[in-house]
Amino acid sequence: MDLLKSLNISASGLSAERLRMDVISSNIANANSTQTVKGSPYRRRVALLAPQSTPENFKNILQDSLKNKIPYSGVRVAGIVEDSSPLKRVYDPQHPQASADGYVEYPNVDVMKEMVELITASRAYEANVTALNSTKNMFLKTLEIGRS
Repeated sequence: MDLLKSLNISASGLSAERLRMDVISSNIANANSTQTVKGSPYRRRVALLAPQSTPENFKNILQDSLKNKIPYSGVRVAGIVEDSSPLKRVYDPQHPQASADGYVEYPNVDVMKEMVELITASRAYEANVTALNSTKNMFLKTLEIGRS
């Protein structure tokens, strides 16, 4: 296996997980934002991750596997989308953003769910750091063999 390709795969994972953590942090920070610049409540955002390159069909995946080729070369952020789940409605007629019937719309952000997502993303980040360090150590061991 090409060690430089391993570094690139780990680096793409680090970059993707960092962006995922940024999106999750934004969700947590805006968990109580009843009005954005657009005038509507904040909507939860989700980072979509996808492989950087994907073979077109199963036949190509199988052929690449038989040739000991790695069909994927890392991960990329395919996009950041807004969650379409309904907003939370809370009865609070004294709130400045309350509607005529006294309800305030709050973001569709569940802080506990976001914390679980944040922990998951940080663990994935740590796993990529570990893979990167292992690859670096393999490079160093290879250089030591060359010195002998």
